[in-house]
Amino acid sequence: MEKIRVGITGGAGYTGGELIRILLHHPEVSLDFVQSRSNAGKPLHAVHQDLAGETEILFSESVNTNVDLIFLCVGHGEARKWLQENPLPGNIRLIDLSQDFRLNATSRREGNGEAFVYGLPELNREKIRGAVNIANPGCFATAIELGLLPLAQQGWVTEVYTTGITGSTGAGQGLNATSHFSWRANNIQAYKTLTHQHLAEINQSLNQLQHTLGNDHLHFVPWRGDFTRGIFISSQLRSDRSLPELVELYEEFYKDHPFTIVTGNPIFLKQVVNTNKCLIHLEKQDGLLVVHSAIDNLLKGASGQAVQNMNLMFGMEEQEGLRLKANYF
Repeated sequence: MEKIRVGITGGAGYTGGELIRILLHHPEVSLDFVQSRSNAGKPLHAVHQDLAGETEILFSESVNTNVDLIFLCVGHGEARKWLQENPLPGNIRLIDLSQDFRLNATSRREGNGEAFVYGLPELNREKIRGAVNIANPGCFATAIELGLLPLAQQGWVTEVYTTGITGSTGAGQGLNATSHFSWRANNIQAYKTLTHQHLAEINQSLNQLQHTLGNDHLHFVPWRGDFTRGIFISSQLRSDRSLPELVELYEEFYKDHPFTIVTGNPIFLKQVVNTNKCLIHLEKQDGLLVVHSAIDNLLKGASGQAVQNMNLMFGMEEQEGLRLKANYF
């Protein structure tokens, strides 16, 4: 089988770096270019220093259009602008890791008019298989949605109160007042309380399964955490179903999805960091259900899920290139 030729734009950031690491060792992929205007001409390992000895590829200033797929790793609000400034042949498939095309109302791609498919495989696997353009989900959105989709399929989502904590890499590589070491160390903070930008895509996904839900049932408080990577979510809602019934529902929903695992044991971040997994654990007390979910924000929440989507788009085995071991110790 001829290898799939891929390129990356915006390859100097965290998500671009994670994509490079995965794709260099993907058996079915040829990484043809990594674009970064600010780093053009430099070796990849000059920026991503853990790649020393792995590759001699240089960052490019321009885009090679003789590829099968391009990953867009530019910032939020920049992907649509980048596509307007860089017209691409309509046959090049795209996976965008920004939020620019995640919502149905703004999902059309300039150039070929094809809509972006929301790239959560546990929700849209068959649509992803036939897609030309993929809008990769947000990291908080992925963790929250995977915790609630089985309930939405049954029409059982009620008022949900969600808290979630994320590592500093979730803020991107650019330094700001709340991402440098001196601020993050020994510190936590709630931010964007009840207003986080991922709420719209979460509501869209839940309404895809539970059509009458509306957009005001999820109340989300995100937290900045004192660690570099990972997301831990706890979603609380009322339920009159028994815990065994709910666990069976979740296990059935995810039985054919290799990266989402329902476990009877309490979960923690070290189980998922450096993997493309989402772990889910349910607890129930009287009439209250709590759904815990944990992911690596840079992998299942970004670059790993993007490669998972690529595998589905090109008819490859879903786990190809993504059999990664957690950094447990």
